[in-house]
Amino acid sequence: MNKSVSLILVNHNHVPYGAEDEEFELVYTGKLKPFIVALNNYPHIQGTLHYSGVLLHWIERAHPEFFMLIGDLVSRKQVELVGGGFYEPMMPLISQQDKIGQIELLTDYLRKHFSKKPLGCWLPALAWEPDIVDAFSRCGMGYTFLSEEQFRRAGLGGDDLFAPCLTENQGKLLTVFPLLCVPPSTALSSAPSPGAFFAGIKPEGLFEALEKLAAAGNAAAGEGRIAAVCSNGILGESLDSQGAEKGISLFFEELSRCESFAGFTTPAKVLKNCRVYKKAYFGTDSKSSVKRFLVEYPEANGIYAKSIFTHVLVNQLRGDKARKTAALEELWKAQGYDAFCRSWSGGFYRGDIRNAVYKSLLIAEKTARIKGVFIPSLMNFDFDFDGEDEYIFRNDHISVYIKKQGAAVFEFDFIPRSWNYLGTLLPREAGAGPGVPEMRMAFADILAFPGFSPAALAEAGFSTRDAEENGKLRFCGAEPYEVLETDKARQKACFRLEPGGGASGSALGAVEINKTCCLKRDSLLVQYRLVNRGARETEFDFTPRLDLVFPGEGDSCLRVYKVGPEGKDALRGGQGELPVVQKIELDDLENELIITLSCDKAFDAHIVPVYADCPVYGREQRLYQSTCVLPVTRLSLESGGSWSADYTLRLAY
Repeated sequence: MNKSVSLILVNHNHVPYGAEDEEFELVYTGKLKPFIVALNNYPHIQGTLHYSGVLLHWIERAHPEFFMLIGDLVSRKQVELVGGGFYEPMMPLISQQDKIGQIELLTDYLRKHFSKKPLGCWLPALAWEPDIVDAFSRCGMGYTFLSEEQFRRAGLGGDDLFAPCLTENQGKLLTVFPLLCVPPSTALSSAPSPGAFFAGIKPEGLFEALEKLAAAGNAAAGEGRIAAVCSNGILGESLDSQGAEKGISLFFEELSRCESFAGFTTPAKVLKNCRVYKKAYFGTDSKSSVKRFLVEYPEANGIYAKSIFTHVLVNQLRGDKARKTAALEELWKAQGYDAFCRSWSGGFYRGDIRNAVYKSLLIAEKTARIKGVFIPSLMNFDFDFDGEDEYIFRNDHISVYIKKQGAAVFEFDFIPRSWNYLGTLLPREAGAGPGVPEMRMAFADILAFPGFSPAALAEAGFSTRDAEENGKLRFCGAEPYEVLETDKARQKACFRLEPGGGASGSALGAVEINKTCCLKRDSLLVQYRLVNRGARETEFDFTPRLDLVFPGEGDSCLRVYKVGPEGKDALRGGQGELPVVQKIELDDLENELIITLSCDKAFDAHIVPVYADCPVYGREQRLYQSTCVLPVTRLSLESGGSWSADYTLRLAY
């Protein structure tokens, strides 16, 4: 008996690279296991599964018996496995070479463990760009999925939403299935179209929805409709295992009730019918484009720029295939979409994900370095694609990246530990949203009239914007410095900030800053000379703020000490004030590294942790981002007067 509706039941799961085992276990028990067990108990229902290579690899190690159950479902043709990029990459941001490499890595994995070559390819975050067609075609992938909303924006609606279509790019073809129910965890933009067919549906309402769909029929073609439904969108985002089991059980019971008018199929079976489908072209919507995210969040653009930089370094390797393969896989680990959007898992707002990304990129960079050939250097080029040159200092131990904006350090890599101490995030206030151009850096200079609290200085450049406009504070980290000189042999660069800037209407605007950065083997030396170009004496606090990323907060991760002639005094809890010091020590316990900040002049040190609020798997959480170090010095400069100081940031292990 012909069915009025052919249902493609899609189930997608992924855990970001860098997550702890507990997080994998949570997704496994709350999402993945209940669905697969239920599918096994309903052998007449077929499923289409996409699990990222990251998740599959974890299942193979942690739950091999469950891995075998998936294999059984595949072998009895109840399940079709969908391929994709192994590390769930943000496809529009990576090269064709990396797209193909990631897809082939997962294809080989599926073929090895399940004896099946996938015929289709999952598009992470459903982030589409037309040249994806070419990469999928080269890997032998015949189909993918896009959201119902993306179909509507391509001019398709009505009956067109219940059949796949063809799209083309540079002569290559790809079949695209519309997903009629897309949860936030799946798509870059989760807002449903007003006409979305399955919008807001619950498991207990599935029978009525499919019955209505079957009754509508397809008068034009005289055939049944094909409905590709992402089950995640109907079952919700809860990771509660008991609730998940109950919801999934109800979901499959509803599916069984639909047997009289709905059958189950897979994309491969649909494509075997050789039916000619409509043709459509899918564009990139600027509102949901990941590249728009790079503009709005310069920290994400920093990861993207680092990925491009590392890609170039890795592909310069010649004659050592094993080393190049190892470096490429480390690069691919860093391309996951979670690092470029606010995903269901928390994504870009999570420090552990950003740290894992930078760690892999630095391991790839280190692998690409040829011993005996690598030479310490100072390079200037447009690293982050903003139209201005950045200055990159590199030696065997440390890499320092400096922008003209603020003449501040925006990346500080310690190569032996593969750790970027500036892989942090500037929290966005509720309602402010994206569009804030500043990012957290080291030696981001602040001039403030006395009275600002350490918390206010830690937020300078964002929440204190009103104070800056009133002339009470000058956040020089957002102002462009002039490059006076670069000495590549000595790895030194000199910058100057002219009077004026964001506080031109106050006495703070009369202060000129001269700044020299010099990289040593295990330290960065920053020399300052401040000059009052105003007509009267000015008293203010000078703070070269540093925002340093540690693996975590608290005494188990970070210990802070005041260092003096009589020894070291600990700062309880790793936060607070250390008055009148010339040297402080921050012990990174996990990386087994000691960071010291010293100055030839005394300062008051304030240590302030920085947090950001973000939903993680549906629950609002306060996430540690970095530790703000504020070396505050009270200055009083007469007209024409100057003050100089040398700050040294040193790393030792």
